Amino acid sequence: MVKKHVSIRNHSAESALFMRRTLVVFIAIVFAIGVLITNLYYLQISSFESFQTRSNDNRISVQTVPPNRGLIYDRNGIILAENRPVYSLQVIVKKTKNLKRKINKLRNMFDLSNEEVEQFYKRNRYARSFRPILLRDQLSTEEVAIFTVNQHLFKGFSIKANLKRYYPFGDAFTHVLGYIAKINSKDLQRIEQRGDTARYRGTYYIGKLGIEKYYEQLLHGQPGQRQVEVDSWGKVIRVLNFKPPVPGRDIKLNIDIQLQLKAQQLLGDTRGSVIVLDARTGGVLTLVSNPSYDPNLFVQGISNKKYNALLSSKDRPLINRATQGRYPPASTIKPQMALLALNTKVITEHTKIKDPGWWIVPGSKRRFRDWKRWGHGMVDVNHAIEQSCDTFFYDAAYKIGIDRINPFMQQFGFGDYSGLDIYEETKAIMPSREWKRARFNAPWYDGDTISVGIGQGYWTVTPIQLTQATAILARKGEVITPHILHSIVSKSGAFNAVQESKMPIKLQDEHYWEIALKAMYGVTSKRTGTAHRAFANTSYTIAGKSGTAQVINMKEDEEYDASKIAERHRDNAMFVAFAPYESPEIVATVILENAGGGSSHAAPIIRALFDEYFDKIKVQRLEDF
Repeated sequence: MVKKHVSIRNHSAESALFMRRTLVVFIAIVFAIGVLITNLYYLQISSFESFQTRSNDNRISVQTVPPNRGLIYDRNGIILAENRPVYSLQVIVKKTKNLKRKINKLRNMFDLSNEEVEQFYKRNRYARSFRPILLRDQLSTEEVAIFTVNQHLFKGFSIKANLKRYYPFGDAFTHVLGYIAKINSKDLQRIEQRGDTARYRGTYYIGKLGIEKYYEQLLHGQPGQRQVEVDSWGKVIRVLNFKPPVPGRDIKLNIDIQLQLKAQQLLGDTRGSVIVLDARTGGVLTLVSNPSYDPNLFVQGISNKKYNALLSSKDRPLINRATQGRYPPASTIKPQMALLALNTKVITEHTKIKDPGWWIVPGSKRRFRDWKRWGHGMVDVNHAIEQSCDTFFYDAAYKIGIDRINPFMQQFGFGDYSGLDIYEETKAIMPSREWKRARFNAPWYDGDTISVGIGQGYWTVTPIQLTQATAILARKGEVITPHILHSIVSKSGAFNAVQESKMPIKLQDEHYWEIALKAMYGVTSKRTGTAHRAFANTSYTIAGKSGTAQVINMKEDEEYDASKIAERHRDNAMFVAFAPYESPEIVATVILENAGGGSSHAAPIIRALFDEYFDKIKVQRLEDF
């Protein structure tokens, strides 16, 4: 009985222990289930949006789609600036490991330069997370194929196809078109100041010079956006949403490609510039500055070595001589000086003076020599312009005075911006008493006025100013503003550029215009005219004026001998002209640095350009019509 009682007690104890253990296990299971349910609630309900966003960040990528840049055409519809497809290698640094080791592998595959790698790390320093960073631009087709085969080894690396600016005519239009290049810190500041940051997202390039810079707002366009699903390698699986970009506007220029290429050919290796305007509208048909350079170098990313070579070149190819070159106008401004002398009653159409080959300021002994040492004899205003008599204009300038010369010449645009639609332009110098006092802290002397009377001394002009002044002269005082843009092209047609109108120049007698213009016609048509040989037997009538500008001062009795003077110290050759004489259609300026006489060197270039226009271009257009 005792053993049976003990057995029952033991059994009860074991049952109680089992129940306690079962209860503990049950409680543990309930607790575990409670924790699991709590976590599921947290994951699926409380934090659903947060985790979904984080999941989408890894799976879904929002990409900016840059707009296509507007195209640029010449007046005939020939493309001058286009967009060509190129491939670039980019990296999302956050999605790759062992970045340096992988870049070293790519060095062997692509022959990456130290400069490219340094630029990549510089961009990476300031880049945002998960933003693609450019490593190599403009991959060749062979490089694209090599990377595609090995892409599985480079997680986070990808090839992007995009369009890049290309200038098919190379250096022929550089100083007109300018170029685009990569956005730098200064560009970013200007973009932020304009409030255009959103507009330049996903864009690496911006207009730097010329038309590309002046009409940047038209050409750039608006970026789009696309939402894509990507795999763990960053490769696009599918496009979820797409907002297309708005491309930049196409524009048409007044530039005539045939005339532009002809001008470049005629200049050859000579330093200088050629400008041809439509005398009726002010449209720039030709604008050449020589020497030039290939703008595609800057689009591709010019090396420091090549850039320094351009920067340090003594020929200064980076300067736009047509708008930034400053030259004494020399005798090219004698028609304007004649107008002023007539308008101020200093001379009449029949006034004559004796030219012995020199002129002396009253009360002094200094002689101002004429280019013709033995003089021109008795000359009036017509002969003075036709034969470019310096002595006649020494006398006229002395009687007129600088206080009347300065404001009159300013009406022709001298000493001010021409209004041309590029930013690279200088005002040059239209001197005055006040200018000399401010510049040199010195008074104005009579000798200063004498030099200004023949376009020398302190007076400097740019070729575009000289062309504009000649156009105003040809139009008998009607002021036109030179402009490169012809129209903005859209789907609904072309919108012509609107030009600002200015008050015309008024003279006391409108006949004075005829006197000056007739004399310019004599320069090219009369046997005694300085440029008669250059324009013999033309199919059109032409009026012009030569100029030979001194680069260095000569002593009073010193004879000019080009063979004994350093090449860069020789005279500049200049010529301005318009045609036809009776009803001007085009006006041109040619300036050749250190080339010698204007009639012998610059005039033949204008003759060839006018022949091209009247005998080929104009005839061809009539046939096409």
